[in-house]
Amino acid sequence: MERPALEVADIFRAHGPMWRQHERGHLSLGQLKVMSAIEHCRSAALGGHSLRCSSCAEPQIAYNSCRNRHCPKCQSGAAQRWLEARQADLLPVPYYHVVFTLPAPLSAIAYTNKELLYGLLFDIAAETLRTIAADPKHLGARIGTTLVLHTWGSALTHHPHVHGIVPGGGLAPDTGRWVPCKPGFFLSVRVLSRLFRRRFLEELQNLHRDGQLKFFGDHVDLADAEAFADWLMPLRQCEWVVYAKRPFAGPEAVLAYLARYTHRVAISNSRLVAADDRGVTFRWKDYREHGRTRYKTMTLDTAEFMRRFLLHVLPSGFHRIRHYGLLANANRKSQIAAARELLHQPAPVVVVAADPTACGSVRPTFVCRHCGAPMLVIETFARGQPIRGPPASPSPP
Repeated sequence: MERPALEVADIFRAHGPMWRQHERGHLSLGQLKVMSAIEHCRSAALGGHSLRCSSCAEPQIAYNSCRNRHCPKCQSGAAQRWLEARQADLLPVPYYHVVFTLPAPLSAIAYTNKELLYGLLFDIAAETLRTIAADPKHLGARIGTTLVLHTWGSALTHHPHVHGIVPGGGLAPDTGRWVPCKPGFFLSVRVLSRLFRRRFLEELQNLHRDGQLKFFGDHVDLADAEAFADWLMPLRQCEWVVYAKRPFAGPEAVLAYLARYTHRVAISNSRLVAADDRGVTFRWKDYREHGRTRYKTMTLDTAEFMRRFLLHVLPSGFHRIRHYGLLANANRKSQIAAARELLHQPAPVVVVAADPTACGSVRPTFVCRHCGAPMLVIETFARGQPIRGPPASPSPP
């Protein structure tokens, strides 16, 4: 694969050191680690391999990846591995795409309370889907869903929402039959939106009452219970966006869709157009318009571009892909097996090569960019010494 003409790493390497100095004290340790990882990704700083093509003898140097989940260059492999692991979970039913979005006023609160509010967004969205689906007035079944967190809009603004992939049906309470959705219809979006709004605000008030929320800047006054209750009042009356899309074409389309959404970062390198004295120019999609005019370019000051990119750094150890209901990790195998039995679908056959080292059974890690033949590793070199600051000078006696 050809290297893009411009990468996020190029912008960070050129402008990151001066910007970090200017923003000293305003960047978290997690954000600094992400910047460092992206800057050093696939460079001599992380070590690598010296290769030679087994066919045309073309030499090549391959540097190691940082494997940071926020790096635009390190997501395709992780997405492919996750995709292969999920292939065995697909059922022969239509799949639906749902989106739960937090209102704009909550974005600033969510940014300063990422772990709490992102986790709450996951749990309330999943609870809403399962509660309405279990109601006999709507579906009357136990469903499963996979939720993926996105915190960005196309213009890199802070826009927390979760994408959900849901099979079109579920197990009856007695697990004796499969309950399908109506053709082309999953659950009422209006009903989902009302319950999602009510439950999220209830749990948000509980977090505030327990003193777990942190407020800064213009929102510092919201630490007061009465001020917080007044601030929530308009959110109780406005519409919360819950989106549901028609079913996918089939299981294969589900997999293709999941591969694009599960391991995506704030912006891919392919969207970058230029980085010059004016700033960083990139392509974005204006969802308020339709047709070809919705695809536009935007130029941001370089410092603003880096700031927006780092808005989306997740807390350490936070899981941005979660499974609920029939697809929950604890009982996924047994629940999917029961669903397949009711749908009269045989379990997928997993083909395992008899000899993993046999020729053609394993895709080579490195492939020649000229002829496509496997590359042979002839030398491995370790990563360079990490750059550390000089020791503090002893204070004069």
